[in-house]
Amino acid sequence: MARLARGKPLPAILLQGTDSYLRDLCRNKIIDAFVPAGDARDWAVSRMSARTCEWDEILQRAQMRPMLSPHQVLIVDDVGSIEKLGDDTRDDITEAMAAYLASPAPFTVLVLEADNLDGRQKFTRLLNEKAFVVELIIDAGSAPSVATQMAKDLRTQIEPKAAALLADILNGEPARMHIELQKLASYTQDRGRITATDVEELVVAARKNTVWQFADMIAGRRRDVALAFLDNLLREGEQPPAIVGALAWMYRKLIEARELPATTNGYQASRRLGMGGEAAATALRQAHRMSKKDLLVGLAALAEADNALKSGNPNPRAVMEFLIARLTPSTSAATATRRP
Repeated sequence: MARLARGKPLPAILLQGTDSYLRDLCRNKIIDAFVPAGDARDWAVSRMSARTCEWDEILQRAQMRPMLSPHQVLIVDDVGSIEKLGDDTRDDITEAMAAYLASPAPFTVLVLEADNLDGRQKFTRLLNEKAFVVELIIDAGSAPSVATQMAKDLRTQIEPKAAALLADILNGEPARMHIELQKLASYTQDRGRITATDVEELVVAARKNTVWQFADMIAGRRRDVALAFLDNLLREGEQPPAIVGALAWMYRKLIEARELPATTNGYQASRRLGMGGEAAATALRQAHRMSKKDLLVGLAALAEADNALKSGNPNPRAVMEFLIARLTPSTSAATATRRP
């Protein structure tokens, strides 16, 4: 955004990542920066697909002067499809792109969109060197701030604790946070403020049964049951990163619950854990079924799974099944790991 604010066109911008909210945000900001609102946009903003169009056609279009606007924005999606082409074809495209970037059309902002490009390939190395690359990800520490800004854009407010909880349970994924914030904004329209309780009731509650069912299976080391349950979730459309995020939230709550005094009742646990009464009572029951060491080891395994999923692993199901296997070791294996 800082580069766009300078007003100087960038010859080529690569938007790389799978998050639809961040991609739409960046694309719209680019268009706003270089093409005036109004009828001119019908002429000066165009979209092509690298999957269905030849690259010669794309680059020729980039060199055509726009009508009714000093600049044009040419959006090219499915750029990652180049990696499925033969070596000779990829080399030809890379040479053509290199020639264009050596003398880019001054009136064109070429926006390339890809989920994840192989950094070892010549085409990707060329873009990393010559284009302005934007990674469509945010770190965990920034996610609550992003949620806060989203709420403002939706003309509402979200409490810091609520923003942190929302980011935590949704694994810091902007697209999912935006969807849930739209629901929360409508739910709290009369108050104009989203609280942690609202997030607990609308967002966490939707996954509460899922994560606590998993807790029971994991604590009982019922691997077969947990794998079958995972299979059902995936068949119903649940996304692996969301499942990992919900489980990580649950593990942190179980660790917090273990630290509470033995005399803590459900009401007190609800206030201390920042959870609804029923969920807090469940956390208290489950917390001591697993040792603190097992909980910390599980949290580390969840972090590794999260990193694997965000790295573009081609087999998310395998990542999730391996995770469940790590969270439900056999009794003999668990005993072995605890020996000095």
